[in-house]
Amino acid sequence: MNTIPYAECDLSVYSPDYRRARSAFLAAAEKAGAKLSSHPHPLPGPEGEALSTDVAWLGPDDAEAVLVLLSATHGVEGFSGSAAQVDFLLNIKTLPKGVAALVIHAINPHGFAWLRRVNEDGVDLNRNYMDFSDPLPVNAGYEELADAIVPDSLAPEALQACDKRLSDYRAVQGAVAYEKALSAGQYSHPHGLFYGGTQPTWSRTVCEKIVCDFRLADRQSVALLDFHTGLGPFGYGEPICDHPPASRAVKLAHRWYGDSVTEPALGTSSSVAKFGLSDYGWQTLVGDQLVFIALEFGTYPFDNMKQVLRADHWLHAQGKVDWHAPQTKAIKAALRRQFYPETADWQEMVLLRSRQCIRQAITGLTGRKCS
Repeated sequence: MNTIPYAECDLSVYSPDYRRARSAFLAAAEKAGAKLSSHPHPLPGPEGEALSTDVAWLGPDDAEAVLVLLSATHGVEGFSGSAAQVDFLLNIKTLPKGVAALVIHAINPHGFAWLRRVNEDGVDLNRNYMDFSDPLPVNAGYEELADAIVPDSLAPEALQACDKRLSDYRAVQGAVAYEKALSAGQYSHPHGLFYGGTQPTWSRTVCEKIVCDFRLADRQSVALLDFHTGLGPFGYGEPICDHPPASRAVKLAHRWYGDSVTEPALGTSSSVAKFGLSDYGWQTLVGDQLVFIALEFGTYPFDNMKQVLRADHWLHAQGKVDWHAPQTKAIKAALRRQFYPETADWQEMVLLRSRQCIRQAITGLTGRKCS
């Protein structure tokens, strides 16, 4: 019986926690012969471990084209992004002439280590790329629902009442308005979901430094894959493009990655349009030569995501978190599973799709047609 050959995935590239993910990344980068640099985080992890954003560079310093792989924008989502980066570093043999790779591991190391989607200040990095000298946007839907989204109590009767308010809002306003109210971003409730903050975060300033250090604005072409999890069908990797519709970058994204590219601004994505995305920040920092894709891997339904995020935000709103308390462990385990299912089929789908998109990006950077 004939079998169809395919590139077998080594699932050992997945790590069970931030500390071991960092070790695996550093080892893979060293094996690949990459130049390494690090940005130590000022705070420790839950077990007192050091936290850092680590950066690996492969290829010539004067490369005209650069592939950027970014993980853990949303901390706890870093398990898959880190694995894809390690898989790339362990398997890359050579890059095409004139192309370099910049691999940024755990841009939000605090969220990765503490199993949070947000950073040390409760800020969602993917809502933080705002000009804070201008008036911040108001999310009227979130304002109306804030105390139902993150209630004062996780008691079953309290959650039931809150969920009724949310379902009533959805029934009246519709599914898209409901999702925008919850997830588009808000700047008035620091303990709430999808909070964008009031100033640039540590992670954002590190991104800005990396862009400067590696002169990305001076390159002719930059392809960035930002690894995310949580939205869409289980295991499917959706290439989401938030560049302005009909822009040069959107046209290149469709040329490079094909018809699977989606655009929130046109309503074709599993994600709605949002405030303060890192996509926008990188576009401003790098310029028109950037093609930015958020590669979003689906896990479990949106309503389940809402429940686990609500519990995590409630937990951290209570004050200092006892990492070893049973309630903390239960909340963190549910959050981890939502954004990292850790099943072999899901892990393999992530690696195979990541390899495909990385190959498509490199092919696009060289100016060749994708096969």
